[in-house]
Amino acid sequence: METVDVRVLREARAWLAEGHRLLLATVVKTWGSSPRPVGAMMALREDGRCVGSVSGGCIEDDLIHRYTRAYGAGAIAQGAPELVRYGIDADEAHRFGLPCGGTLELLLEFQPDYETLDALVRRLESGQLVQRIVHVATGAVTLAPASTPAAVQFDGVTLCSTLGPQYRMLLIGAGALAEYLATMALFNDFAVTVCDPRGEHLGSWSVPGVHITREMPDDAVLALAPDTRTCIVALSHDPKLDDLALLEALHSPAFYVGAIGSRRNTDIRRQRFMEHFGATAASLERLHAPVGIHIGSRTPAEIAVSIMAEILAVKNGVAAPAALPVGQKKGCLAAAGS
Repeated sequence: METVDVRVLREARAWLAEGHRLLLATVVKTWGSSPRPVGAMMALREDGRCVGSVSGGCIEDDLIHRYTRAYGAGAIAQGAPELVRYGIDADEAHRFGLPCGGTLELLLEFQPDYETLDALVRRLESGQLVQRIVHVATGAVTLAPASTPAAVQFDGVTLCSTLGPQYRMLLIGAGALAEYLATMALFNDFAVTVCDPRGEHLGSWSVPGVHITREMPDDAVLALAPDTRTCIVALSHDPKLDDLALLEALHSPAFYVGAIGSRRNTDIRRQRFMEHFGATAASLERLHAPVGIHIGSRTPAEIAVSIMAEILAVKNGVAAPAALPVGQKKGCLAAAGS
C-alpha cells in the first residue's frame, strides 16, 4: 500500500502522460472544523474523474461541475493557480457538507508540469523526503530535498509542502493481535513489517501486503533503519524477543516505541533495562507500555484498536489523548478499588 499523496501524484502523472488535462487541488487553510487537513490533495481530470479528496465529497462535486466537461463546463484551462474558499457562511458550509463553522481554502493548479511531477514521484518512490514549493503567481514548482518532515506552509505567495515516504510499522511477534494491528495500519497508509524468528508463529499469518522477516528482532530494527516516520511495537509476549527489539528501538528516532504486557511485567522490564542495559528513567519515558489507550478492550481486535489509536495520537501530535494510556488508567482503577 502507498500513501494517499503518492497515489494522487502518480495518477496525475499518468493522466498527463496520456494527454489529459487536469487540475491539482490542495487544502492550504482551514478554519474551524474541517473534514480534511491542510495539505490534503486531489487530482481532477477534464472528464470529471478524480483521485484523492479535499472534503467529504460535496466540494469535489462542485469542482467537477465548475471545471470539467462532466456537466458541460468545458475542458480545464491552463494558467496561473487559483485560490477558492468554501464554507464562508453557515448556508454555504451546510450546502457543501462542511461541519458547523468549517471553512477551507484550496489552491488549484491547472495542468501541472509533467517533467516536474515525474521527478517528484520518482523521488518519493525511492523513499526520499521532498519539499515541493508552488509559486502562486505563476504556478511554477520547485523541488528541494528535505531532512525532516514539516507542516504545510502557505503565506499567499508560496505553498510549501514536505512530502515523503510512507509511515512504517515494525511488529515483533506474528500472533492474532499483530494481524489485526497490521490490517489497521495498512488502512492508515503504513508500510508494515512483521518480525518473528519462530516459524511456527508465522505459519498461520494471513494478512497480505505485509513484509515478513524471520531475523532476530534487534537485527530487524537495525535493518529497518527507523526514522521519524517509524513506529515499533513489541507484541510477542516473549521477553527474549521483545527486549531485543525495544533496546534497539529506544536508541532510534522512531516516533513511537511500544510493548504489550501487564503493568507488573512492564515494571519488571523497566527495572531490568535500567539494571543491566544502562537505561534511565528519562530514556524509558519514550516507551509506551503497557501499550495502547484504555477503552476497556478484551479481544485481540479491540486491543489492536487501542494500540492503533495511541499510535495515531502520537503521530498526529496529540499530547493528551481523550482516554488515558492503558497503564495509567489501570493504575487509577486499582487505586479506586483499594
